[in-house]
Amino acid sequence: MKTLVICGALSAILGAAVAAEQTPDTVDGHIAAAKALNDQGPTPFFILCDRPSAAAPAPARGNVPAAGREDQPARGAGRGGGGRQAPDRSQWATEPVKVFDNLFYVGDKSISSWAVITSAGIIIVDPIWDYDVEEQVVGGLRKLGFDPANIKYVVVSHGHVDHAGGAWFLQDRFKARVLMSAADWDLLEHTGGSWPKAKRDMIVTDGQTLTLGDTTLTMYATPGHTPGTISTLIPVKDGGRPHVAALWGGTGFNFTMSPEKPAAYWYDAYAKSAESFRDAAAKVGADIILSNHKNWDDSDVKMAALATRTAGQPNPYVIGAQSVQRHLTIAAECAKAGRLK
Repeated sequence: MKTLVICGALSAILGAAVAAEQTPDTVDGHIAAAKALNDQGPTPFFILCDRPSAAAPAPARGNVPAAGREDQPARGAGRGGGGRQAPDRSQWATEPVKVFDNLFYVGDKSISSWAVITSAGIIIVDPIWDYDVEEQVVGGLRKLGFDPANIKYVVVSHGHVDHAGGAWFLQDRFKARVLMSAADWDLLEHTGGSWPKAKRDMIVTDGQTLTLGDTTLTMYATPGHTPGTISTLIPVKDGGRPHVAALWGGTGFNFTMSPEKPAAYWYDAYAKSAESFRDAAAKVGADIILSNHKNWDDSDVKMAALATRTAGQPNPYVIGAQSVQRHLTIAAECAKAGRLK
């Protein structure tokens, strides 16, 4: 069965390559290609074709913006936050969710944090904000019956505060190793604001693996959203059956750009990254798409379905290898349209 899935996904790659050659290199051509794929089954990624760029220059040394964040207002801090006011708890607090046998959601109402449970400890992928990491990630693990002292690694997809903000706390409290690309360690270090930053630790390179106990994650350089965004393939199990989740690390086109490169460069980088990660996902038959924002992988809808799931029903997160391919090809086509815009 797994062989058939992988072969089907590889066929999808070949089909995507042929389609790309036939797509007119125009705004309308790329949007039409994305729409045709989206019509096969709506995906949240298609919004990229309609969303205008919110690009911001990368911070220069010694002259940094107030926060390296995404598409939400800067929020306050909890511990060590330099006196910033945290938003009301009702805006972010939510319960943790078991998604797979070894993968649990410990994020907040909108920003995702994923706990990978292994035979030798816990890997956190994206530790969310500095002000809610303690309650959501640490408290969430306790609610699920896990000891947060077993957090060994923290993988940060990119250096915006809504994903990197909590890394310092897990590093300080549990001595967890923090992994990020060199480019986004630089971004983090040169970003202003009063939120506490993790100390530079492990550097991720393209194709690097991280093995803890019985589980190996594979991380890929997918620059675009930030200069050093990384995306990750995560092996999971559902009732003992193996699957692979593809976690796309860079969501929107609100790029953090290097000042010496034009916006078109980052659209092009985003498109190439989506295609390269799509190909890596196909090679292992990835049949799940994950994001670090709940609205980018329909987590609210899927979690509601999980809550009423009965024995024998499919896991709503398992969308199939070809659907994963469609998500990432749509992202690439929308980025190509954005470049031409």
